[in-house]
Amino acid sequence: MPELIFPGPEGRLEGRYHPQPGKPDAPIAIVLHPHPQYGGTMNNRVVYNLHYAFHRMGFTVMRFNFRGVGRSQGEFDQGIGELSDAASALDYLQAMNPNSKHCWVAGFSFGAWIGMQLLMRRPEITGFITVAPPANMYDFSFLAPCPSSGLIVNGTADRVAPPKDTHTLVAKLREQKGITVTHEEIEGADHFFRDDETHMKPMIDLVQGYVRKRLTETSR
Repeated sequence: MPELIFPGPEGRLEGRYHPQPGKPDAPIAIVLHPHPQYGGTMNNRVVYNLHYAFHRMGFTVMRFNFRGVGRSQGEFDQGIGELSDAASALDYLQAMNPNSKHCWVAGFSFGAWIGMQLLMRRPEITGFITVAPPANMYDFSFLAPCPSSGLIVNGTADRVAPPKDTHTLVAKLREQKGITVTHEEIEGADHFFRDDETHMKPMIDLVQGYVRKRLTETSR
């Protein structure tokens, strides 16, 4: 998979780009990683697995390191700069794929919070995948209204982002008209879906099932 260096707001950003050869109109997806100050990088297991899941479904996919992570320049900016990084990455992905009809954003943990903010600013995003959103740590009230339908997945044994806070977020989003927020839980999974067979694989299978279903529909 080609390594990528592209211009971000605070200097170069490092990414991985996985196109669909011979399909210039393939849907595109961007995958956002967890908290930079707690070891989050684009090679996190959840991010890596989401990336490949989207590619298997026919997407041209990109993931990248937020500022100050790996070879990306700059330093951590409390989410403000990271949102700008995500917008730059999406700009770059769209510029390379001008014929793409569908655009998805996926994020894990801190990346889920950034992804949902990106969703609010970019009306062309047609769907979202939010894995283990830290609704206990970050304010998601900016999702008023949430502009697209999407999937929220969490583990029932998540002690970093407790399920009750995710339930509250989902209930709030489900009050909105015109979109459908699907919520799934993986029994016994912690924040990181550590067990490949019983936690990670079922989560990725859920994501693939959801995205494939949405791609056959035409609605937001």
